[in-house]
Amino acid sequence: MRRTIWLVLYLFITLSTWGKVKLPSIIGDNMVLQRSSCVNIWGWADPSQKVTVEPSWNHQVYATQASGDGKWLLQIQTPEAGGPYHIQISDGEILVLNDILIGEVWICSGQSNMEMPVHGFYGQPVAGSLDEIFEAKRYSGIRMFTVPPTPAKYPQENCRGSWLQSTPESVRDFSAVGYFFGKNLSRILNIPIGLITPNCGGIAIEPWMTVEAIKETVGINQELAFTPQVKTEAANASYLFNGMIAPICNYTSRGFIWYQGESNQHNYFDYDKLMTSMVKLWRKEWKNEGMPFYYVQLVPFPYDGAEKIALPLVIEAQYKALQNIPNAGIAATTDLGHSTCIHPPRKKEIGQRLAALALRQTYHIDGLLPDAPMVDNIIFEGNKAMLTFKGVPDYSPAAVGSLNFYGGELKGFEMAGKDRKFYPAKALLIQGQNKMEITSEKVPHPVAVRYAFKNYHDANVMTTEGQPLVPFRTDQWDDVY
Repeated sequence: MRRTIWLVLYLFITLSTWGKVKLPSIIGDNMVLQRSSCVNIWGWADPSQKVTVEPSWNHQVYATQASGDGKWLLQIQTPEAGGPYHIQISDGEILVLNDILIGEVWICSGQSNMEMPVHGFYGQPVAGSLDEIFEAKRYSGIRMFTVPPTPAKYPQENCRGSWLQSTPESVRDFSAVGYFFGKNLSRILNIPIGLITPNCGGIAIEPWMTVEAIKETVGINQELAFTPQVKTEAANASYLFNGMIAPICNYTSRGFIWYQGESNQHNYFDYDKLMTSMVKLWRKEWKNEGMPFYYVQLVPFPYDGAEKIALPLVIEAQYKALQNIPNAGIAATTDLGHSTCIHPPRKKEIGQRLAALALRQTYHIDGLLPDAPMVDNIIFEGNKAMLTFKGVPDYSPAAVGSLNFYGGELKGFEMAGKDRKFYPAKALLIQGQNKMEITSEKVPHPVAVRYAFKNYHDANVMTTEGQPLVPFRTDQWDDVY
């Protein structure tokens, strides 16, 4: 008799387990859903089982039938920003998701400088982190989901992780760049912000792409692209895409922020093409060809020597990629380097500059931080070079983006003649005009000018709003230094 009772209980528990709808970890309590959209809700049920989803904001019942392998997906309409709401999901047994917010959702991805949490790494701080942790509960509309590093040979359908509310503990451990980006969006938009961060330190761009996308990238060194630079499973081409991007690409989102490239110094000459292909791939996976993509200019650091140029060559490729990626932007960081820390502490400025890009270009909000200045034209005249810049005005009462001439000596410039030897140069900002004069006593007949074109430098040209001048060179001498 007792054996019969236990058998009945076992069958009841087993059938209950089979019968209850299952959801991926990215669909759960505390999540933020993209506002004013048709968002995906998906999971698993018994084969051919009817599944219904009923959100509390409209009480409309959406229904579908699980496929032969138990998979199902529904699109539900979301309202304008708000909440909290709940969602009832049923395949005969009800599952309720609670504390659901409607707002803006962003994917925050990259390598260790995106991974670096608000509290910092061992021995490496994030500036102002304690204030951010203390203020965490003031931003209750920010919700965070971290996809842990999970390399996989084949595309995965699920990942570990859960949505967390903004508390001192959750903010402390979340991506600093991602959090500061989201916090600045929250301050201006005043709506819930969902942040999803798949990141993995010390890894090149190729693992974030599919094998097919790499092979279809024209003009690159394919052998290098498929040769891991470090001996770890995560370094294999496609492994991070399979394990960390594939499980979340159904999650309807507004856009991406990206901080990566340090690990592609070995094939800098291919980075612009690889990055363009990756963005195209991700947008295809999210079924949104115009999905905003904002990324971080790599920050100065000595790497293989302060005087070497491996890093600025990657930065140059980052800006080249910008010409081929529509609906994108790059946050300049020429001023944020640290001579001894590969993970610079001033993550607040990076998050703020990324947010300014998104707020202007995606949300069409004026009055925020203008673009960083870039060199526009260079004319060599005798012993000097005359520079003009993009986005820098001539004199006017409201000269937004004007260069700061109260900063003292302008540093970071070099000049070379036909001998291809670079020497420090002096820069003179001509007030009231979009012009700068560059000279060097050691270069009577200059043919090339560089600015901030070293791994680490003292370049200091800024706008009055605090945007740094973007590194540049007029030559193509990759072998110099």
